[in-house]
Amino acid sequence: MTITLTVFSLMFILGLLGLTFHRTHLLSALLCLEGMMLAIFMAFSLWVLQMNSENFSSPPLLLLTFSACEASIGLALLVATTRTHGSDRIDTLNLLQC
Repeated sequence: MTITLTVFSLMFILGLLGLTFHRTHLLSALLCLEGMMLAIFMAFSLWVLQMNSENFSSPPLLLLTFSACEASIGLALLVATTRTHGSDRIDTLNLLQC
């Protein structure tokens, strides 16, 4: 296992640990998800550079596009829940209420 793969694996695991242990606010959960996506994007981009092939150049851009869409949807949900519930705390959100 190379040092770069170890670093990106640790980045992903730290994002996952942050997502599981610090789930009090929606914004912190979204930041942990973005950190995980960044680790995946960087590892995938370096893997494509090591392959030295032009056929694999578009998947990292596709992953970056999906992570940008995920961030915009997450921020829209953050704004909507803050407007309706008054805070972004995850424990106050109840999906069973109208």
